[in-house]
Amino acid sequence: MTSTLQPAQATEAVKRPGRWLALSVLVLAVLLVAVDATVLGLATPYISEDLHPSGTQLLWIGDVYSFVIAGLLVSMGSLGDRIGRKRILLGGATAFGALSVLNAYATTPELMIMARALLGVAGATLMPATLALIRNIFHDARERSLAVGVWGATASAGTAVGPIAGGLLLEHFWWGSVFLINLPVMAVLVLVGIRTLPESRNPRPGPWDLSSALLSLVGMIALVYAVKEAATHGVTGTSLGTGLLGAAALYGFVRRQLTMPVPLLDMRLFRRRGFSGAVLADLLTVLGMSGLVFFLSQYLQLVQGRRPFEAGLAELPAAVGAVAAGLVAGRAARRFSVRTVVSGGLAAVGIALAALTTLGQSTGYPVLGAALLVVGVGAGFSFTVTADVILSSVPKDEAGAASAVSETAYELGAALGIALLGSIVTGVYRGFTGPAGTPAGTHESLGAAVETAADLPPHQAEALLTAARDSFVHGLHLASAAGSAVLLAAAAVSWLLLKNQKLDSAG
Repeated sequence: MTSTLQPAQATEAVKRPGRWLALSVLVLAVLLVAVDATVLGLATPYISEDLHPSGTQLLWIGDVYSFVIAGLLVSMGSLGDRIGRKRILLGGATAFGALSVLNAYATTPELMIMARALLGVAGATLMPATLALIRNIFHDARERSLAVGVWGATASAGTAVGPIAGGLLLEHFWWGSVFLINLPVMAVLVLVGIRTLPESRNPRPGPWDLSSALLSLVGMIALVYAVKEAATHGVTGTSLGTGLLGAAALYGFVRRQLTMPVPLLDMRLFRRRGFSGAVLADLLTVLGMSGLVFFLSQYLQLVQGRRPFEAGLAELPAAVGAVAAGLVAGRAARRFSVRTVVSGGLAAVGIALAALTTLGQSTGYPVLGAALLVVGVGAGFSFTVTADVILSSVPKDEAGAASAVSETAYELGAALGIALLGSIVTGVYRGFTGPAGTPAGTHESLGAAVETAADLPPHQAEALLTAARDSFVHGLHLASAAGSAVLLAAAAVSWLLLKNQKLDSAG
């Protein structure tokens, strides 16, 4: 039996014995999304070999999930506020599991892109609902900070579980198996969540506006697509027209929210400097990191020749650092200050990304492992504190929509990061000069070059691989440098916008 949490029940809710069990169900949803995001990068070389996507299609496989989820998060967060966060979470988790099967058995690049897009629709229901339920279950501020820290730590742990589990599967099964690991997690989430999660919703929700939802979806997808196309092919009539369409749709969305009695998203939230600063910090952080994360697995496997399981283990320090930082971030922000913890964390990530510009084909693991550990610690501090700031800035009845803004910034940053920084890597890679007779398809992706080299005479294969790997690593250097600049800029912006921002000390 479920019940809607009302303000008058706050004191009882703080003492509710089942709140930590309910949290364990919520973090399973986070784990579901995090594992899915990380195993895709690990499986990319195998997808390239099996489905033969072009370089552009490979980028779409990587970022279409983020495109769709970014366009739908606000609408789904607001829908959860209206129909019930538990209901939308469990329904979305069920759909997420079913669509993971479609991803696993995709037979063409086009089908894979479509499957990833549909998965984005389901994924848009999960993250806002989890944070909103945390806001409604934990009314004591310090307990809520710890709950948010556990939420963030689980997301980070998922980035470790995904590559390791995915690596084991890839060494024994086909690439589609990495998506099927979502199914047992989804089953536990739904079966346990039905019994343990309390239902919560906005008691005065107003109507759910389909026009606003469509404007948000069209605006976000069109704008991100325009940036992607401009980064890949330069400013063309298509990218410019699509960008203008996206901007016009988002302008219409904002205007409509300002005139509606009960909007999908209360735009007045952005007048709060802490809220806006936290959202902007999240967007810039993920933008600066995403391109590197997407290509790191390819570097470990296709440049350094590591097996999938070994590549998964190699990425473990980032997750360990993020888990450790996330669990103590709230306490650190109260002891020092919000802006010190967030800005310091982002600056540390920026410095670590700068260190990665020294990577080569034969760079020893200690350099990479140390850099990834710093990235994890810095990101763990930043993301946990900004999530707490965003949740603390709004009434609990609007937690779904506010959480969706945070997640939209995250997904938009991921899509832009893969589009912009990923396009840097792809553009530089395509310029390499291979030995005479090298097929044109090898310039589409490093995976294609490795596959082609397997059928060439040893001398020609070595020459091709050396040229292709050198070019890929050079592109990775430029992307890391650009990411470092973005992270250092984000640290400076956070220092200014989060001035005097504090976390609640009491419920």
